[in-house]
Amino acid sequence: MIVGVPKEIKEQENRVALSPSAAYQLIKRGHRVLVETNAGAGAGFPDKDYSDAGATLVSDHAAIFAESELIVKVKEPLPSEYGLLRRGQILFTYLHLAANRVLTDALLASGVTGLAYETIEVNRRLPLLEPMSEIAGRMSIIVGGYFLAKHAGGSGTLLGGVPGVLPGRVVVIGGGVAGINAARMATGLGADVTILEVDLERMRFLDITLTTAHTLYSNEAHLMALLPNVDLLIGAVLVPGAKAPKLINRAMLRNMRPGSVLVDIAVDQGGCAETTRPTTHHDPIYVEEGVTHYCVANMPGAYARTATQALINVTHRYIETLADHGLREACQRNPALIGGINVMDGKLTCPAVAEAHGMTYTRVP
Repeated sequence: MIVGVPKEIKEQENRVALSPSAAYQLIKRGHRVLVETNAGAGAGFPDKDYSDAGATLVSDHAAIFAESELIVKVKEPLPSEYGLLRRGQILFTYLHLAANRVLTDALLASGVTGLAYETIEVNRRLPLLEPMSEIAGRMSIIVGGYFLAKHAGGSGTLLGGVPGVLPGRVVVIGGGVAGINAARMATGLGADVTILEVDLERMRFLDITLTTAHTLYSNEAHLMALLPNVDLLIGAVLVPGAKAPKLINRAMLRNMRPGSVLVDIAVDQGGCAETTRPTTHHDPIYVEEGVTHYCVANMPGAYARTATQALINVTHRYIETLADHGLREACQRNPALIGGINVMDGKLTCPAVAEAHGMTYTRVP
């Protein structure tokens, strides 16, 4: 199979979907790998590494799409790429369609088979999303702590405090992979951490694992009681494949102190705050109701080297299976792939996306 690796064109996105070593393994298995010039440069993988691995370097972005049967990316296609996709082609990447009707319609019109990393589920886990959630969770405390600094527009609160001064208060909404990693970082700094969660078994696990953090059943009343004293609020809610629930409205933000910070990790899925809108690494924040909002839609892209390596660790086996056997047999060998199919032959095949947009859902044949 011809596997194409285009350079990511999303703003400030430096990750790449295939490393030279992963390309080498595909080539050893008899596949042809096309890599766009400078696709891996931002993650520390120069073109020479790919050519040494046996990949073919291609300077034309459109040619990668035209020649490839399987396109592997990191982020969703942008409007300039919609016309490059075609029926019979497989696109394997993060799609987050529930928050993007325009992209959903474009993929349906193209006829491409779109597999989303974030909807492949194994034993109630999302193995291809977890590494990025881990990075985003840990990163949320780093950036949140920075924007609490006075010179950055924050309240001037140091999360860890110092002897004689109470630490900052962090509230994490959601105790999943992103939430637990945010809580680990925050407790490591010495912050006062509370995790809001609805799954009682998960809360028991968090209570045992994070002995210095507090758990609290997640509902609006409990969140409202916490907000007046919160310094850093982390939105880490995830419903697989679906649009994130809006748990924080504008009126609730007015109860937070001026200079406090909200980091919405769920922004890719539409965000869990009414006031959330996507931002970029070069212009990451805005202020609503006196609260600094950090809503970068590709947070792990800031640490492109680490994120690329972590992503390929979990995607490469799926890519090899698709390349070796084609879509139908790959799904028979690894049924988890079926859950990744969001669009196919002009039909929407992900029920959560269909519900988000009020569209018709078709079961994968």
